[in-house]
Order: sequence, then C-alpha cells, then structure tokens
Amino acid sequence: MGKGKGFNMMQQVKMIQERLASLQEELGHKTVEASVGGGMVVAVANGKQEILSITIDKEVVDPDDIEMLQDLIVAAVNEAIKKSQEMVAQEMSKITGGLNIPGLNIPGIM
Repeated sequence: MGKGKGFNMMQQVKMIQERLASLQEELGHKTVEASVGGGMVVAVANGKQEILSITIDKEVVDPDDIEMLQDLIVAAVNEAIKKSQEMVAQEMSKITGGLNIPGLNIPGIM
C-alpha cells in the first residue's frame, strides 16, 4: 500500500463529508408528516428532527379526556421523528453508497 492510495481515500472521505454537510442544509428544508388518530393529530418534522408544526382537530379536544389528547400528540411527534430519521438515513445512503462510515455522523442529522 503506497501513500497515494491512502491520500486518495482521504480525498474521497473529504468529498463525502462535504456532500453530507450540503445534505444537512437540504434536510432542514425537507419535511415529513405523521398523522395519528385518523388524522386527529398531525405532526410535521424536518430532516433535522425538529418538529415544525402540530395540528389538532378540535373534535379531539375534550376537557374531560386530556390524557387521550396528550397520548395522540406524543404518538404523532414520535412518528414524525421516526419518519424524519428514516428520510435522513435514506438520503445519507445515497451519498455513502449504503456504507456506515465512522466519523461521518453530522450533528443535527443523526
């Protein structure tokens, strides 16, 4: 193994890191939506696993059953985050060719 091969690998890693940094920016603008309770609660998240909005159908707002509403919100948020993580993993695999390369996790993405 010559030095040239190692250098080439480092160049490839650098290119992947640059592409992932660009992806991080893009993922901030991509969204996923999770709906629970037959659409009673909808959560929207971006590719940085940030919840952007929660929509609650007025029919599910029952002062005598706040627990159900809380459970629906938690379920919608958890599903939105899960979908966001799946979207990120899919987008990252396009760049890395499906390889899990140590050290390429980008804060705010994974």
